[in-house]
Amino acid sequence: MSVDARGRGCPKPVMMAEEALSKIGEGIVEVLVDNEDSALNVAGFAAQNGMFAETARAGRDWKVKIVKGYACQTSSELGVRSSESKELKKKLLLVVGSDVMGREEALGKILMKAFFETMKVYKQLPHTLFFLNTGVNLTTVDPDIVGLLKDMETMGVEIYSCGTCLKQYNLESELKVGHRGTMNIVVEGMQDFEKVVWV
Repeated sequence: MSVDARGRGCPKPVMMAEEALSKIGEGIVEVLVDNEDSALNVAGFAAQNGMFAETARAGRDWKVKIVKGYACQTSSELGVRSSESKELKKKLLLVVGSDVMGREEALGKILMKAFFETMKVYKQLPHTLFFLNTGVNLTTVDPDIVGLLKDMETMGVEIYSCGTCLKQYNLESELKVGHRGTMNIVVEGMQDFEKVVWV
């Protein structure tokens, strides 16, 4: 199966590769991209999901060959890595304090969406997400992000929005994913989680 992801910005090539791979039980998917960074991202995604990937130049473009259905390590080795990865994920609290990433609003919204899309595709998920300040817009009035967060919630992520912030922006009745929370989630998180990351 071939996937032409040329001209697609991050994380679209990875998303297109994931979609193609989900349609086969085993076999080879070749992904064509137009830059080395996208090729490395696709190959990295394959490796993180236990698949073999080979990257090569194809004229001006790059081709990533992904082999699904053949393990390069023993199942016990993969099991150990999987459990270790899962344990680390449980130790991460991600605090989102804005509905944009960076200072430029239009670009910041695009980057924020790409951030959540990439987390979901790579399955690099935090144990808990806490939204505060204008970040609560993402759990209430931003349909694109709400959809991504609902998907992440079904994958086991706990999601909370600051109750004081929802009230401040008159969004208490607009909460569409997760639950109301208080600042104790962050304060206790500094003690309970191995890592607390602010975005």
